[in-house]
Amino acid sequence: MVMRALRLSLFGVVAALSVHAPLTASAAETETTIQAYAAGYKAAFTCSATFNGGKSMELINAHELTGIYPLVQDLVTQLPVFIDPELRMVQVAYDDLPPRTVVWRPQLGCVQLPVGATADVAAMMPRLADPQPKPGKDSGAPWVQLNPINSSTGNDLLDTAIRGAFSDHYGAGARTTAVLIATPEQIIAEHYLDGFTPETSQRTWSVAKSIGASVIGVAVQQGLVKVNEPAGLENWSYPADPRGQITLEHLLHMASGLDSNVAGNRTDRVYLGGGLVSDTATQTALEVPPGTRWKYANNDTLLALRTLRERFTDVNDYLAFPFKQLLNKIGMQHTFPETDWQGDFILSSQVWTTSRDLARLGILHLQNGRWNDEQILPENWLSYISTPAPAQPPAQSSAGSPIPGYGAQWWLFNERFPELPDDTIAARGNRGQYLFIIPSENLVIVRRGYDLAGEPPFREHEFARDVLRALKAVE
Repeated sequence: MVMRALRLSLFGVVAALSVHAPLTASAAETETTIQAYAAGYKAAFTCSATFNGGKSMELINAHELTGIYPLVQDLVTQLPVFIDPELRMVQVAYDDLPPRTVVWRPQLGCVQLPVGATADVAAMMPRLADPQPKPGKDSGAPWVQLNPINSSTGNDLLDTAIRGAFSDHYGAGARTTAVLIATPEQIIAEHYLDGFTPETSQRTWSVAKSIGASVIGVAVQQGLVKVNEPAGLENWSYPADPRGQITLEHLLHMASGLDSNVAGNRTDRVYLGGGLVSDTATQTALEVPPGTRWKYANNDTLLALRTLRERFTDVNDYLAFPFKQLLNKIGMQHTFPETDWQGDFILSSQVWTTSRDLARLGILHLQNGRWNDEQILPENWLSYISTPAPAQPPAQSSAGSPIPGYGAQWWLFNERFPELPDDTIAARGNRGQYLFIIPSENLVIVRRGYDLAGEPPFREHEFARDVLRALKAVE
């Protein structure tokens, strides 16, 4: 097979590129590695969409496996897939090695076996010691009032904006699957594409980073970590290693100073190739002093969570921590944070969740980390994640479009976006995943999608602007 140029629709900003600008670079991978990546992509997304999301193969082909990385798109379409519903395992054969195998686990979702591994090691994959049963219908809590799904809100301007979200009004490549608008008391609007429900989990992509930051926030509240102290990773513990100066805060700010290649959002070895967080993210060298450069890098998020993991002596306690201390407490029952095959959470991207669960996370932040009389996050956590990091993304893309600022694993729609309140923050992910939190309006806005790689994506700030205008028009 002829090697292809590597053209990715990026999420995040790399150097002075726009958040959604495509990057063109020569692929360093061999043909066989690309085949392994394509097989891993198809197996992983098919597994998660089937067993986390409850989707049919027809919908998976239409959404998860279409409009994706050009590097693997053609191969993903061609490779045959085998689903074992009894073992909850997916396999995709390629080349001469054993098929790429992905297996599902309760609450932890799907995990890729390493390249070359056979299915008989699937039982060795990390699992929760005491998992909860797979959830059923979403309860609708904590909201006391829910507007009926896919119904009019009674606000013509708001209904128009929502209809626009499900068309190409906000972007020619936009493919919306869900919109949810809520306050802590009320779901104002909730709309889904045909085939989707409040229980349909979808991959968050980089919205997972903000979920990961929330897990870190819980650990800060419980005194397990401090953001201003060195990360203290074992791989960096040699006295001569300058990486020992990297703090947890540097990682949360995307300011580690580490080498993360040209495109810091390219972690294919972990995402597609069954690689380990400990084999990739912890191995790179410094490029600049910590804290002096902002660079969007999946590895910084992976390292922040690795920092937390190394505070636990038992990996089983670490695996249970996000569920027992955050997700279960606020009712995020349809959320599946996935791991690598040694139990490191891949919270830079690999979380599958629903619109309602994302909205619950937003409500937790609106309530300054408090839920049912329990302080889950530090009381000042919203302020902390909303404070601009010392090193910031460029203000504009090369095309002149504004780029949001950056806090601690959350994007800041501050003075760079004058049509939105200055306290607006957002979790943002590839293919159009967005969670907006607007404290001054006591509002969260969720948009989910399958935006097409290489085409104009959903313009989330314009949609948020139009939602706010519609709500203010009836005050």
